[in-house]
Amino acid sequence: MTRSGRDPGTRLKTAKGRTASSTRWLTRQINDPYVQKARAEGWRSRAAYKLIELDEKFALLRGAKRVVDLGIAPGGWSQVVRKQVPQAKIVGIDLLPTDPIEGVTIFQMDFMDDAAPAALSGALDGAPDLILSDMAANTVGHKQTDHLRTMGLVETAVDFAITQLAPGGAFVGKVFAGGTDTTLLALLKRNFTTVKHAKPPASRKDSSEWYVIAQGFKGRGD
Repeated sequence: MTRSGRDPGTRLKTAKGRTASSTRWLTRQINDPYVQKARAEGWRSRAAYKLIELDEKFALLRGAKRVVDLGIAPGGWSQVVRKQVPQAKIVGIDLLPTDPIEGVTIFQMDFMDDAAPAALSGALDGAPDLILSDMAANTVGHKQTDHLRTMGLVETAVDFAITQLAPGGAFVGKVFAGGTDTTLLALLKRNFTTVKHAKPPASRKDSSEWYVIAQGFKGRGD
């Protein structure tokens, strides 16, 4: 106990058959205030607070009418959109199963599938004005490989945004330490009025994740 009388952190006894890494993960989850707050407030994941904090800084959800949530599982970001702009049409996609969310169309399929873009745009009855991507590739434990795999997803998400967004729309995508690579950053700057990087407070300090926020889509000129 600390002098204030608070427990500085609960430690898990290492259970038989549990790896040290899983024990560390469970301990971190138990002691994470965002995890506890998410459970208390009914959010499906602590990630909900990342979008809440990004929205507070960049006003992403203001006036949003059609929203795409890439990598929706378990659904925390779409929950936030539903609460903040209940009138918006929302469609999400993930390879993982996602429990239904009222007012949200969910596709369980690979975003890299050729049929995915048409499925997403078809569910909205119009061009989206906000595309959110919290996607990250499954890690293999090799830092450079994991970074390249995730950046491949980001590049595909940016391409989707540039071909689908309504003029004036916005894109938010997860990137990692070092931010968006030079070529992709240049592409975003050509197509959006403002492009910034941010690490919301809810993102764990030891995590290398950042987010790129591109606002004011200039349109495709067609």
